[in-house]
Amino acid sequence: MVVTADHVGAFHELLSTLGGALDVRDVFHRLSSVVTRIIAHDEADLAVLTDDGTHFRLYASTQEREPELLCPGDHCAVRDPSVPRLFNDGFAADRGFQSGLRVPVRIDGQLIGVLALLSRRRDAYSSHELNLAERVADYVAIALAHQRLAEAGRRAAIERDRAANLEGSVELLRAIAGVLDIRTVFPRVSEIANKVLPHDRMTMSFDAAAGEIVMQAASNDDFVPVDRIKLRAGDDGCAQFEVEGGFIINDLRSEPLPIVEPADLHDRIVAAGYRSFLAVNASAGDQELGVEFWSKRTAAFSVEDMPIARRIADHVALAVSHEQLAEAARQVAEARARAERLEHRVKSLADELDLRVGHGRAVGQSDEWKAVLKKAAQVAPTDTTVLLTGDSGTGKEVVARLIHRASTRKDGPFVALNCAALPEQLLESELFGYERGAFTGAQQAKPGQIELAAGGVLFLDEVSEMSLPAQAKFLRVLQEREFQRLGGTRLQKANVRVIAATNRDLRKAVERGDFREDLYYRIQVFEVRIPALRDRREDILLLSETFLQEIGKSFGRPPAGLTADARSALLGHDWPGNVRELRNALERAAILCEGGLITAEHLSLHPVHRSSASPTTDLSVVERGTIEQVMRDTGWNKSKAARRLGLSRTQLYVRLRKYDLEKPAYSRGA
Repeated sequence: MVVTADHVGAFHELLSTLGGALDVRDVFHRLSSVVTRIIAHDEADLAVLTDDGTHFRLYASTQEREPELLCPGDHCAVRDPSVPRLFNDGFAADRGFQSGLRVPVRIDGQLIGVLALLSRRRDAYSSHELNLAERVADYVAIALAHQRLAEAGRRAAIERDRAANLEGSVELLRAIAGVLDIRTVFPRVSEIANKVLPHDRMTMSFDAAAGEIVMQAASNDDFVPVDRIKLRAGDDGCAQFEVEGGFIINDLRSEPLPIVEPADLHDRIVAAGYRSFLAVNASAGDQELGVEFWSKRTAAFSVEDMPIARRIADHVALAVSHEQLAEAARQVAEARARAERLEHRVKSLADELDLRVGHGRAVGQSDEWKAVLKKAAQVAPTDTTVLLTGDSGTGKEVVARLIHRASTRKDGPFVALNCAALPEQLLESELFGYERGAFTGAQQAKPGQIELAAGGVLFLDEVSEMSLPAQAKFLRVLQEREFQRLGGTRLQKANVRVIAATNRDLRKAVERGDFREDLYYRIQVFEVRIPALRDRREDILLLSETFLQEIGKSFGRPPAGLTADARSALLGHDWPGNVRELRNALERAAILCEGGLITAEHLSLHPVHRSSASPTTDLSVVERGTIEQVMRDTGWNKSKAARRLGLSRTQLYVRLRKYDLEKPAYSRGA
């Protein structure tokens, strides 16, 4: 049940309203106006059972109505009034209402009435409002019980200290109305309760588990207090008087409590002089609690004290319920504040992202892209290793730079290394550096990218292309935070945060033996999946406008914009090269349009043929087919193909070798 701060304030005001009244009817309109802040309604009705228990009589209403008898079938006494119910289908239409809810009002577990809230709107209520209405009914029940005590006192004062009981009930309500933790005023609660039920010690406990109770509050500490008590299961023979919801012990010396742990607790209680014990149960929301009274007199309590004890326990339970509502509201408020801070942080980080040429922008409004930014903002303040996954050209480096910009290392360097662009030996020397004479041509020592990234972030793109020997060496960097230059013997500290990226399925690479399993788990601590452009199509036009603005700054005659058919072509294309392909296509079109509007013809977007035989086609199969088709379309011109695919020439060469793609013999030139 979601409870807001306004709900807590309304329940607090409701408690004060009822606590100051001797007749619910006198404050029923005020009650309705307070409850409206919790559950909106157009009419509120309270009906109570007649003395013979066969009908309900309208007791209070916000409308001018006669106190008629309500038979089964009326909105206040419809079938089984002990069950909370919703009505959202033309309810009480003859009186202009379309929906309503009805909850039972109980005193000491007995049904004594029903509370109904009606609305002129259809489908106005759900189970959430029904739960809140049950809470309201608990408050009304306390007020009715208080009122019945008053009426009994006025009729005759035939029960012991009934007037004092009434006075104590009012005083008790006032004592707990202004606090959010009853433990802080529990001695005062005991002092007030002592006027109507004399005792020497009062305690409050919660059920922790079967056979265990947890002590929460006590009016004094005249024997060593304990937090948790374990009872003997099924032992109920200790009570001379057992009453539903409670029991009484007349002499603790001869009728010990069924305490297992602490083993000496009962002896400590008797040694402190306690002889009698009375306990009653009550409910606070979904939690069962007990209120216990202790006396140093033998046979201090009787069955006649049970109703008074239960009334006190009801007041205590009401205060605990109020605390629960306040705590729930606090948690909701904190969660909402955290979400708002995170959303603000995501927006701020996207706005502050480095806009230098080649670094890209965190542009996008789609839910898929916002989810990426949210994850980036969550992991950025930590020093956790991040793995960015997704197709080529989706913007993995853009996200990596965003994480760097938002981290505590933002003042340190951002060093990027493409593992697929370098041969195995060169990759290791670039990554770890080398000493003079480490290999032929090493005329002087050179620091590696790990050293250059000290205090900042090392971004390893296409980490799946790293050789197994290099993987073994880099694993030590992540495990021990140290490394050696090639040809060196001195260990150096690796003060870097690693962000890795790949367009491959690393799990399959591990299964094939191409990627170390231990390294995989080291870099996959926090994974962020970057969606393909075709999966965030609502961002395509926004990205296009951003790219055209950037492209226009470097052109003498920037393009005038996009025609309708160009926009349709952009939205309909499959974008195998993703965001990188989109930018390259727009840059090419901007040249061709010579300052005019970009048309679909200027974009020259060729359809990509994808197999639909299986929805689980491996991405490598799709990529190979795409590259082969583009190579054929460009006459095996690698420069043109790389631009169209949104790849660098080096990246294209790597993929041509990987997929064993060569120019057909019949089309080879001299």
